[in-house]
Amino acid sequence: MSVRKVRDALVLMGAFIGLIWVLQVFNWADGYRLDLHFGILPHHVDRLPEIFSAPFLHFSWQHIEGNTVPLFVLGVLAAYRGIKKFLLATLIIAVASGLAVWLFQSGNELTVGASGLIFGYFGYVLTRGFFDRNLVDIGVGVVAGLLYWTILQVAIPGNPGISWIGHLGGLLGGVLAAWVLRTRVPQSVARGGWTTGLERRTPRPTAPAAGAASGQAPAARPGRPGGPGSQAADDLLRELEEKGF
Repeated sequence: MSVRKVRDALVLMGAFIGLIWVLQVFNWADGYRLDLHFGILPHHVDRLPEIFSAPFLHFSWQHIEGNTVPLFVLGVLAAYRGIKKFLLATLIIAVASGLAVWLFQSGNELTVGASGLIFGYFGYVLTRGFFDRNLVDIGVGVVAGLLYWTILQVAIPGNPGISWIGHLGGLLGGVLAAWVLRTRVPQSVARGGWTTGLERRTPRPTAPAAGAASGQAPAARPGRPGGPGSQAADDLLRELEEKGF
């Protein structure tokens, strides 16, 4: 974690909030027809791509006002560890929340709004520290839990006019993202131990691999427990970084 990463998280979420408010102005001026064209309509195959556009739209000024503060706060808490990982987490959450609505929402009820992302970031922040074995992130998750635990009340059935299925899908998507994108524990941390994520990384001198002089294949380094999901996420993040993202 660094001041630069926190600054980047603040700038990114500020820009995202600005974007959804600009879209809200155009949507309101157009009689909310953007909702009709770009909202999620359950069980309609031709409306499946709208799982990516629906989080940017809202039904009313009260709708977007209610979402703005928790979206900004939880988004910053989810993004301060790194923008690339945050964007991948956002993708996982949007797909999980949108698919839950598209698959399980009853009738032809149109769904839009960033609340699926809010619940996803909430689940991501709550569980990320445990998957990463990171004490700082656990503390951040506890603070987020104390601030926003009441939002879980709208992730259960019985609230009219609220897509609890989308909220629950986002929450589970956030937990899934925290697991898939979990950070490898540094080698300096004992097996089963915990880290704060504040350690400085110092480059290690490179040495010729054993067996290179004799033409033998170098022995494979023992892997650290992480699982295929973590390895795939690390590879994807590395590829994005090499391409300049």
